Amino acid sequence: MKLDDIKKLQQKKYRAEFGHFLVEGEHLVLELQNAVQHQPALLNSRLYVTEACAQWASPFPVQVVSDKQMAQISDTKTPQGIVAVVPTFDVPQEHTEGEKTVYLHEVQDPGNLGTILRTLAWFGGFRLLLSPNSVDPYNPKVVRSSMGAIFHVPMELDVPLDALSQRFSSIACLDMQGQALTSATFGTHDCYLFGNEARGVPKAALADLQATPYTIAGSGLIESLNLATAVNLCVYELKR
Repeated sequence: MKLDDIKKLQQKKYRAEFGHFLVEGEHLVLELQNAVQHQPALLNSRLYVTEACAQWASPFPVQVVSDKQMAQISDTKTPQGIVAVVPTFDVPQEHTEGEKTVYLHEVQDPGNLGTILRTLAWFGGFRLLLSPNSVDPYNPKVVRSSMGAIFHVPMELDVPLDALSQRFSSIACLDMQGQALTSATFGTHDCYLFGNEARGVPKAALADLQATPYTIAGSGLIESLNLATAVNLCVYELKR
């Protein structure tokens, strides 16, 4: 891939066109290399480094570029001198035994999605489904905030909300009038549904899905939690 094309990968339409995304910095590249063990398709990645990182041990082809060229393809103000061009990867729909599913409906904030991926990877045993019109998980801000978790969480994109009833026999959601999160039934569901940061999930869709509502108890001083915080609390409760 030409350097001019690599720079274009900072934009969603070119990530979709070329089927690749950028991973930048030593920590993320190390996570990428670790993930090759269970994602062989990632071996098709290519590494671009400056002279300062020219001795980097990598299972990928390595190309040395100038500092100026690195600044052109980097998404950060102070490049670390190492960028990987990584193929986007598909995940089969077959669930592993005991796996729980988190579904995000039209999540928009890259930081929220990255944080959620990081939490799911930390606890393990979760699959992530994203609805159409969600933020691109290969957005550089999502990749950075996930701290490499994007390589360790099975993730399906563009899953319609109305497809959940066909795939899952029992769905849970959050609602101010729901059962307590600590109730015995919370851990019995197959899919945990979370809505858009501002709009939540359409009430008609929740009714059609027959989603069981649960509440995260709070002081009542404010009306809502940050989306990533709500997901984190639910995932912790499921693993507690």
